Amino acid sequence: MRILFIGDIVGRPGRQAVAQLVPALRRDLALDLVIANGENAAGGKGITPKIAQELFQIGIDAITLGNHTWHQREIIPYLNSGAPIIRPLNYPPNVPGKGMLTLATQPPVTIINLIGRIYLNQSENPFIAIDQALAELPATGPRIILIDIHAEATSEKAALAWDLDGRVSAVIGTHTHVPTADARILPRGTAFVTDVGMVGPLHSIIGVEPTGVIQHMRTQMPVRFEVASGPVTFNALLLVADDVTGQITEIERIDRILQAGALEQ
Repeated sequence: MRILFIGDIVGRPGRQAVAQLVPALRRDLALDLVIANGENAAGGKGITPKIAQELFQIGIDAITLGNHTWHQREIIPYLNSGAPIIRPLNYPPNVPGKGMLTLATQPPVTIINLIGRIYLNQSENPFIAIDQALAELPATGPRIILIDIHAEATSEKAALAWDLDGRVSAVIGTHTHVPTADARILPRGTAFVTDVGMVGPLHSIIGVEPTGVIQHMRTQMPVRFEVASGPVTFNALLLVADDVTGQITEIERIDRILQAGALEQ
């Protein structure tokens, strides 16, 4: 199975880039499955049902979220609609939505969304939450298990990946919007990258227009952040999985730059 995992989609520029690239990538890379982190898709914070539906229509099969899950209030009932969109599994009990999704592919693909605790709002322990989730999965039969760990600290992502090495197919880091050059397969067979990156404006500070960020850091005064414009960087990860064992046999970064003019076509 050939799976593409797309980094955090940031605002309208990110959505335009995904719409431009995903149909061609599905064809050119012979993709079976496309997953994307969409927690910044609506103006840089959160996602709406309308945007989620647009992403599904252009060829994204499942969406993961993160610390901005609740930013757009209209998404809350949608998370219980049965759509293939998940929020972090280790959010407090009984909040809307689910943190684990199994797609009826052959073999089945289980996607689990976790959120880190270092430098982010404190949630349940992701190490304990993933142990409990894995214990609920069928013990027999081929299965591909993908983890989106939405976290700030590189050490927390790496610790989770090493703890899960040999127990899941891949641990994929999101949230920082900065792609890392460490995509690899760990000794017991689990694929890992600290951060996929983003689909968002290249000339920006993690997708945001730099002037406002600099002003905030200089003055500590509240500033309204705006999604930047211009060329867009597209960061994704290609995973090739063995259909029998569920183990990742190939891992490759897929990075593109789209000029602003191309997005308007």
